[in-house]
Amino acid sequence: MRPNVIVVFTDQQRWDTVGPFTPNLDRMARNGTQATVALTPQPVCAPARAALQTGRYATTTGVYRNGRVLPPEERTLAHHFGAAGYATGYIGKWHLAGSEPVPEEQRGGYRSWLAANVLEHTSDAYRTIVYDEANEPVHLPGYRSDALVDAAVRFVADHAGEPFYLFLSFLEPHHQNEVDNYPAPDGYEERYEGRWMPPDLAALGGTAHQHMGGYLGQVKRLDEGLGRLLDALRSMDLLDDTIVAYTSDHGNHFKTRNGEYKRSCHDASLRVPLALRGPGFNGGGAISRPVSTLDLPPTLLDAAGLPVPEEMQGRSFLPLVRDSRAEWPEEVFFQVSESEVGRGIRTSRWKYYAVAEDAHPWDDPSAGRYREQALYDLDNDPYELVNLAGYASHAEVAAGLRERLVRRIVAAGEAEPVVEAAEERAGRAQAMPDPGVRLRGPKPVRFGHQPRTGP
Repeated sequence: MRPNVIVVFTDQQRWDTVGPFTPNLDRMARNGTQATVALTPQPVCAPARAALQTGRYATTTGVYRNGRVLPPEERTLAHHFGAAGYATGYIGKWHLAGSEPVPEEQRGGYRSWLAANVLEHTSDAYRTIVYDEANEPVHLPGYRSDALVDAAVRFVADHAGEPFYLFLSFLEPHHQNEVDNYPAPDGYEERYEGRWMPPDLAALGGTAHQHMGGYLGQVKRLDEGLGRLLDALRSMDLLDDTIVAYTSDHGNHFKTRNGEYKRSCHDASLRVPLALRGPGFNGGGAISRPVSTLDLPPTLLDAAGLPVPEEMQGRSFLPLVRDSRAEWPEEVFFQVSESEVGRGIRTSRWKYYAVAEDAHPWDDPSAGRYREQALYDLDNDPYELVNLAGYASHAEVAAGLRERLVRRIVAAGEAEPVVEAAEERAGRAQAMPDPGVRLRGPKPVRFGHQPRTGP
């Protein structure tokens, strides 16, 4: 019997929120499988979502920035599971269509539909409006993430007698755009105000001191929702037959690396939670080698006993669950758009990043020439406070990483570029003195027609 599959997908959740604020997710990670270094292939909403639906890079699908529609010929997880006889459902935020409500041909093959293209524009914390298959508005009662969990439980109950695949997509812990705030449930912001500050945010400032209480309050309520969903599966005797995967589209650096919350090369933007439980993953332990959320679609198909399509550019990490010594790439490749046209790789120890200084960050999906912008030694500088790019002491390391980056750019289907070394810098590397430092080329940031603090 093939397992059911549920993807629990949050928006803008930092990797380091897994733990004391998320006991249900922490338990799921400890008893199942956790990828301890999981990175998004693109730290902005629509490109990351397109990659997670298709297992293909943002430049391959054409959704390299917000505001672009997932082409109808792209095959998503819904198509693959649906072809195998699964009931398929989507609940929550989509952000891969060109209009609101989302026309049927732009829903990525999902049959059951209760979603909004840009949920933050159709709802607020206590008023959730989504659209059904007939594009009729549906008002879901309760706090927003609770309302979506309730809808997910109803979907599971309605399809308990058949194999199902459900993608549950929250807005939290994303900010509410029009007020640039993180509205937690009543009482939750106060509970977490002043409780915790990640070292990078403590060092660099930004807006975390204003928002961390609300942000963690949202994370806590999400975790409670995950617990309710797992309880519902248990009550219907489905828990042991269901794969549940939990991840996010990107992280949140709270305006420390540029003028908003993501779209940078740093782990605060790139690194996300990734945990799985259920058949094939229980007792899997921790995967310590870097993986990409681009690898999640082929992993889910593989775990369900379905073939992984050749066109997918991610690869199943199920072999790593079974054997930590299994063959696996040493680095994860990522792309950055909208703030700049950037390309980078991250290994267990090193982060290497280059920017196309003459490319237009909104209009150009890629470039033929990049310049090295950042090099971080993550063993000795895990919060990326000391940029080593351009220092003679690390020129040899940078040269090797530069060659690897070019190979990964080509492997992703892009033309082979020239990546130039950073300008030489004299003296010794120092921690960044300016909390507002922007590691990018000289072009001004442009976010097109989306709100600057948009998804």
